[in-house]
Amino acid sequence: MTQDTIPLLGQVQDIDADVSQNILLTGVDTIMNWARSSSLWPTMFGLACCAMEMIATATPRYDIARFGAEIFRASPRQSDLMIVSGTCTWKMAPAIRRIWLQMPEPKWAISMGGCAIMGGPFAYGYSVMPGVNLVVPVDVYVPGCPPRPESLLTGLIMLQNKIMDANVTGQRERPEPDGDFSRFLPPDDPIRRELESLFSPFPSFDPHESVL
Repeated sequence: MTQDTIPLLGQVQDIDADVSQNILLTGVDTIMNWARSSSLWPTMFGLACCAMEMIATATPRYDIARFGAEIFRASPRQSDLMIVSGTCTWKMAPAIRRIWLQMPEPKWAISMGGCAIMGGPFAYGYSVMPGVNLVVPVDVYVPGCPPRPESLLTGLIMLQNKIMDANVTGQRERPEPDGDFSRFLPPDDPIRRELESLFSPFPSFDPHESVL
């Protein structure tokens, strides 16, 4: 440092100019949301033909790695994004709900394809659940039968924008599904009883029972 750069006593320095060149001022929520939106770790939950398009999205041709989502986790405890792609039956519904509960917060869900959104051509079948939003809170819907990989990438961009607008904790405004599965299943149905046990208030835990 030369003599002419040392500030003299009483001399006013332009601090703002130095700060604007070397320091980025932002909020903690912006940094956290940027990191979360840029490193999505999806869990593979392919159920039908839409899963083929989801898998194709991970190939070099479409390069899902641009969104930090090139690693499809096999364990829900290492994932923060569930992509439900394909036809979901009522028998599969408890498994979807259970996997969703095993994912750590903050977490998000994408419903990919007409079958996952509203049952598709099988919506009036007795065994098909008319929308995965009955058991998990869906953040982004990707329509199509099946949707192309470009559509899923568009859904990821929409999810990134939604994550950037979240608060610092990452908690969603609606932590529960926006549907009611009880109106589709009779009261004595074993699947309904199993689904009800996966919603709060949760039943008391028996340490002797094996858990998934």
